[in-house]
Amino acid sequence: MNNGNRTGTVLLVLAVAFFALGLKFVSGFGTRLPAPQNISLVDTQFLSTATFRKSYAELIREKADLSDFDCYACHEKGKPPTLKFDAQHNLIVPKEHEDIVMGHGTHNRNNNCFNCHDEQNLELLQARDGRQIKLVESPLLCGSCHGPTYRDWEAGAHGRTGGYWNRSLGPIKRQICVDCHNPHRPKIPSLTPAPGPHLLHPVAAVAVEDSH
Repeated sequence: MNNGNRTGTVLLVLAVAFFALGLKFVSGFGTRLPAPQNISLVDTQFLSTATFRKSYAELIREKADLSDFDCYACHEKGKPPTLKFDAQHNLIVPKEHEDIVMGHGTHNRNNNCFNCHDEQNLELLQARDGRQIKLVESPLLCGSCHGPTYRDWEAGAHGRTGGYWNRSLGPIKRQICVDCHNPHRPKIPSLTPAPGPHLLHPVAAVAVEDSH
């Protein structure tokens, strides 16, 4: 066979091969990917950046209605409110404050309002050492008992910090204790976890896992 015939044969074989590959490509190489599934939308509660609760300090920043926090709209100034306890020494919460559930600590060791509130001035808090603390500075009160947690909060290891890491772009925002914890019942109840990532091609994913 001369060179001309040999070249023609090679070109013919290549043409047939490329034609066959083209058919395979158009047909999907004999396999079809499953049709994409409809992905359900994530519940908006998992997209919210809001804290677990809204504190008095946050309400002040928002210039919200603070009439519910006006203690002396009902109480008499200069006269500490009288606390009542049942036979088991459980605090009897007045009907006016029936939304408050006392659950700060165990064994009823912290069921006295005046462990935190200043009985002489209900608009202030009071630490165990007698210091008067403004409501907006409540972490100072929390830290008077919860020292290690307060230390971690100051260092940024506990709680939530938002805003800008690069301070030249803007300030950071430190959430205070009561932005997440109810001071009368600090334990945060169990929350529904966010859903895991959606598997777009679950069959392929299982095959990959089985191959390891």
